[in-house]
Amino acid sequence: MNKRTTIRSAAALCALVLGVWLAVSWWNHSRPGSDRLILLVPDGASFSDPRVTVWLDAGSEEGLHVVPMHDSGFLSPFFGKPHCAGVILPDSIHQRASDLFVGELRRYTAAGGHLMLVYDAGTKSMQGFYAGGQSRLSDLAGAGYALYKDLGGAMIQSSEVSGATSMMDDLGVPPGKYFPFSKSAVSNAGEVQAQLRRYQYGSLEYPSFVTPGKYSGQVLLRSRAGVAAGVHPYGRGAVLFVNLPLASLAQNTDGLPLHAFLKYFAERVLSLPYLLPVPDGVGGIVLNWHIDSNAAIKSLQEVMTWSIIQQGPYSIDITAGPDAHEIGDGRGFDVLHNPVSQDLVHRVVQLGEEVGSHGGWVHDYFATHVDTDPPEQMAKFLELNKDALEQVAGKPVVEYSAPAGNQPEWVTHWLEAHGFVAYYFTGDTGLGPTQVYRDGHRTGQDIWAFPIVHLDRAASFEEMAKESLPLPDVEQWLDSLTDFVVSHRQVRLVYFHPPGILPYRQIVDDWLEKTAQLRQAGRFRWYTMAQIANFLNSRKKLTWKLTERNGLASLDADAPATLAHEAWRFPAKKYGKPVVIRGSAAITQDGDGWIVVAEEGKQLEVEARVSAQ
Repeated sequence: MNKRTTIRSAAALCALVLGVWLAVSWWNHSRPGSDRLILLVPDGASFSDPRVTVWLDAGSEEGLHVVPMHDSGFLSPFFGKPHCAGVILPDSIHQRASDLFVGELRRYTAAGGHLMLVYDAGTKSMQGFYAGGQSRLSDLAGAGYALYKDLGGAMIQSSEVSGATSMMDDLGVPPGKYFPFSKSAVSNAGEVQAQLRRYQYGSLEYPSFVTPGKYSGQVLLRSRAGVAAGVHPYGRGAVLFVNLPLASLAQNTDGLPLHAFLKYFAERVLSLPYLLPVPDGVGGIVLNWHIDSNAAIKSLQEVMTWSIIQQGPYSIDITAGPDAHEIGDGRGFDVLHNPVSQDLVHRVVQLGEEVGSHGGWVHDYFATHVDTDPPEQMAKFLELNKDALEQVAGKPVVEYSAPAGNQPEWVTHWLEAHGFVAYYFTGDTGLGPTQVYRDGHRTGQDIWAFPIVHLDRAASFEEMAKESLPLPDVEQWLDSLTDFVVSHRQVRLVYFHPPGILPYRQIVDDWLEKTAQLRQAGRFRWYTMAQIANFLNSRKKLTWKLTERNGLASLDADAPATLAHEAWRFPAKKYGKPVVIRGSAAITQDGDGWIVVAEEGKQLEVEARVSAQ
């Protein structure tokens, strides 16, 4: 090699070293994606596996950046450890883990990292065996668990899950999904204690590993097996240990626990900003009216004289055919031939309500046959109902509610193929609008489910009467639910049938006085399913990122059409008041958070000083 070649090689090497140094320097100081939550996935597993996508979809719906990463990327990233806010080791897909991987999790957390450790993650060796007398991650969790050697199959037990009502609220669980929620139910410790409850059945049991002994951390929820969830300090970091099969539950129409703990990890443990799921960041309620038959006409006429009709808009879903219980009984709402029914539809359309489809033409018949008869035979009832309502209402029908809550998957696919964007849902109860997973896979792409909220075992007013729930409890539930959507800036769905609401007029009137005051103050809105579904589909198209450099956080957002009405929340304990650098936005303080509401424009950049915590 001659001298000139040697000089060129040396220069090239210097340039490479300089380039790498500059890249590492930029990576370390700019910290792109500093709000990322890394979801660890075993090498060889696909990021499109539903056990992975259920986390990614939940993160998107909660306005967070959940990013999948294979274990090898976590162990050997290109520029040192990946910058992120926290790491998630999920259940179901990540039961196996190597000793090297477990050791790296310990080092990451001890050095100041934050880990969300879920249920059976890492409980088995790479060969598929439970390792030792307890999980190798027990020191991270703060409790011994996966005690296969001592307990065998009994190491997992199913039982009810309970916690303080203040913790239920911190987790984003709406009142009624936990019960009791009134301040009269006080434990010996002076805290209100409650259990997670199930619509219609009440008792709700979840599996969790037995965790004997004292938990060395803050207990969030308990079960008879021990700690159901808790936060445990580890070195300079911390671990959120969730002893519940979150992904497995979410894949089978119980997504609230996954959403609740993912949001808790981001908001309460890490103090991350997040994109809000409602327009302008204003929480509200979808009030879903179900009109089943001509038996609803008289009560509907009466309810339309109440103060309730002065607010709205509401989602009013109708079974439109001439029959109700059986074909030929003549007891249907009959929108095509009954002038009274037609007049009622015209009135609600003029008031700005959203007219939707309540099943297929014959309420009870459709409910009992939709999942037993061939779909091609039952689809004609959906078509008849949709076509009749569109003819009378004079506008497209884009939302749906299933009679008796009976909605097999083929119906959801039919709805989406025919322009529907939303439907009421009796699964995933207590959750906000979501894109549902059923039997391990997601159903639909741009159609949104609106799970019901309930008061213990009852959801509609007639169910509350059947359960003999005291009127003060119903009134307090409506008030508490309203406070919940306002404070959490989310939306929930309440449904009823007009005949069932009649005994509750005074309670409803009082409730509407409260919502009117909150509306006037700009803190509450009534929404329709269609409004929120269209907003959420638009929200999916925007892109945003958070970067940090030299103690300054920068949020950059872009949208193909407009960012108007999109909103973010910055925790005030971590961030100073955001300042608009580019674009247009309104910035206000709400308790312990800053609310950034984007105005017209396709781009927005705001900056906020990061405080030392």
